[in-house]
Amino acid sequence: MQTKFSEDVVPLSDLKINPGKVVTQTNSTHRPVLLTSRGRGVAVVQALEDYENTAEELRFVKAIATGLADIRDGNTVTAEQAKQLLGID
Repeated sequence: MQTKFSEDVVPLSDLKINPGKVVTQTNSTHRPVLLTSRGRGVAVVQALEDYENTAEELRFVKAIATGLADIRDGNTVTAEQAKQLLGID
């Protein structure tokens, strides 16, 4: 999802004039659009499906990082202990 600055940077005034164009662009390109005001970035518009995928990937990466930190810190249980904790025999 590489940003194309020639296409993906849109003045806020353009969004006000034609919001459907920006939404259609994010859905078709799967790239976020950076909204600017007076030459500065103020917000990002992203297709909902892409946002949900990104959020899911972030949760997954955070879970892996938490698990690796638990291993590093010795916060582990044996397979038998895990079965007991989960009520599996």
